[in-house]
Amino acid sequence: MNGKLFDSERRVMECLWDEGDLSAKEIAERLNKKVGWSKTTTYTIIRKCVEKGAVARKEPGFICHALLSRESVREQETEELIQRNYDGSADLLVASLLGNRKLSSEEISRMKEMIEKWR
Repeated sequence: MNGKLFDSERRVMECLWDEGDLSAKEIAERLNKKVGWSKTTTYTIIRKCVEKGAVARKEPGFICHALLSRESVREQETEELIQRNYDGSADLLVASLLGNRKLSSEEISRMKEMIEKWR
């Protein structure tokens, strides 16, 4: 992908992730109901997603297909968050997320299992 997804582009991607391939018209209808965007605004944002390599557009019908998975975008955004705010230290992110929160024994057990998988 060429560049980071902006919030507006992510809304287009979420339509495709949630519902699969859609026409630009269908995306515009959904985003009009959801956030009040005009068809022109939606088409402009779809074009930007295509330019970034996040969406493929097929004819006939201007059918849009997500080229990126939700998981890959989450991973990229999480890595950017860790680099930007925690000097690249994932453990500092986890400590920040947990803060003073008291974890249940089940949560601790699940975290231990995840850590073991990552080793």
